[in-house]
Amino acid sequence: MRDKNNHAKPMDAEADGLIEGRNAVIEALRAGTAIDKIYIARGETDATLGHIASTARNKGIVVTEADRRKLDGMSRTKSHQGVVAVAAVREYAGVGDILSAAREKGEPPLIVVCDELSDPHNLGAVIRTAECAGAHGVIIPKRRSAGLTAIVAKTSAGAVSYLPVARVPNLTAVLKELKEQGLWVFGTAAGGGTSLYEADLKGPAAIVIGSEGDGMGRLVREQCDFLVSIPMKGQLNSLNASAAAAVVLYEAVRQRRSAGPA
Repeated sequence: MRDKNNHAKPMDAEADGLIEGRNAVIEALRAGTAIDKIYIARGETDATLGHIASTARNKGIVVTEADRRKLDGMSRTKSHQGVVAVAAVREYAGVGDILSAAREKGEPPLIVVCDELSDPHNLGAVIRTAECAGAHGVIIPKRRSAGLTAIVAKTSAGAVSYLPVARVPNLTAVLKELKEQGLWVFGTAAGGGTSLYEADLKGPAAIVIGSEGDGMGRLVREQCDFLVSIPMKGQLNSLNASAAAAVVLYEAVRQRRSAGPA
């Protein structure tokens, strides 16, 4: 529904998970609304915007400065007052919650780790596949990554309601912790030293999916126990990130079924 100036009404912004304007964002922070990220106009020294930024950071919310043109482009109400918050569709889980989910099912953990996957459609597709494959959770970094936004929720076809997603400040540290918990870390990489069909995915495993353009970062790559390559028979040498995740996850499903009771 649009007004006479052809602007989307505020209800449309709410449906997209956008919270616009100083008072609206302050109230959302006060109410404990799950917020994925807050964008604040670059160069503003307004005390209210400073209060919003400091309150958000104290709550662990990512705050990013943005040009007013970007805020204008994001805004549906056209009255953002220099601040736009993107609501998360659900609370983030902790890494411990994901490991607990595996223990409760009596299964070896199967976790997907997304290294700076910035396309929300890719992240949504990965979450959908992970849920369908029976993975116990997905881990994403706080920065340079899509979050649990309305677009991700829609692309996941509702899987975000069932699969825990943890957002962490440091993927490298988390991978070290997972290894200490007994998980093997498998990084997907073109030219990796282990073919997917030679990798043993039956045990506790974390599967790392790199970013759309650059793949895994160096520090994340160094934490991998195995670099796994998907066989390529055509002229191209790589798959879309969400497609790669699907191929690897379902190889893990196949191996785990064959290793289980008949």
